[in-house]
Amino acid sequence: MTQFKLGAVLWSQATDWDGFLTSAQRADQLGYDSIWTWDHVYAIFGDPDQPVVEGYTALAGLAMGTERADIGLLVGANTFRNPGIVAKSVVTVDHMSGGRAILGLGGAWFGIEHEAFGIDFGSGFGQRLDWLDEATAAIRALLDGEMVTSDGGGRYDFHNLKLNPRPVQTHLPIMIGGSGEKKTLRTVAAYADQWNAFGSPEVLAHKNTVLKTHCEAVGRDHTGIERTVGGKIVIRDNEAEARRVLEDLMEHNRTPMANIEDDDTFWVGTAAEMTERFLAYREVGFDTVLVEMPAPYDRETMEKLIEVVRPGVDSAS
Repeated sequence: MTQFKLGAVLWSQATDWDGFLTSAQRADQLGYDSIWTWDHVYAIFGDPDQPVVEGYTALAGLAMGTERADIGLLVGANTFRNPGIVAKSVVTVDHMSGGRAILGLGGAWFGIEHEAFGIDFGSGFGQRLDWLDEATAAIRALLDGEMVTSDGGGRYDFHNLKLNPRPVQTHLPIMIGGSGEKKTLRTVAAYADQWNAFGSPEVLAHKNTVLKTHCEAVGRDHTGIERTVGGKIVIRDNEAEARRVLEDLMEHNRTPMANIEDDDTFWVGTAAEMTERFLAYREVGFDTVLVEMPAPYDRETMEKLIEVVRPGVDSAS
């Protein structure tokens, strides 16, 4: 069976750099397989006007401040940067980290930060996903050592673009986030090494079937794509205590509990309950859980996931 993996996704809002880095180093030392952060320049939970750590700058710091875990953005906003610069940036992070970089990419969705920074948000989500597909194709070619020239008529206009140096990794992985069945999953099938999605096991089982269909259409073996599911997790000895901790975390992030009551990506409960939840996702093909952790980063949950939940999942599998 495919190895079960855990990734730590540190929210980039409502934190200072020292707290962010210390928690990333703790995750690295505990044995998380990967460490991620968002790519947002305004807070996306609660009050938008909160301190936010910028994505690629943070990855550079993590490259130097951690030793073993893979690192990436979950996921990079394609609208923020020229794809050639994105490829160049992640190759630099790959060298800084000794070959641990993952290039995360998504279509982007948070309009407030685009408006504030004057970033082109396009005519709608469909257009942004077209941009994502074009960008990902170019980035994959660049990472693989090819020279890229645009064919005209698209979003980008590359002329004999190539990367020097090449990545440390022979094949630097691309992570695509999102589950749109017509466009995003087609891009995943064509270019991604990892796919991140949210939803119940039943919903993701359906999305997985759609992805397989796209893989067949482009002539790709779907088993080469790592399926990852995301969740915001708090673990305690009982659900009431876990709920109290979540309330404290949301207060720190200036987020009323009413804002997240209908958000089924928040999972609170015991270690045993999380083990059963993870096993349900494994049954539908998702062998990696990326655990979102709001600042100031819950150490007990971080430790129990590694020390209790992961061994439980491994033994049950």
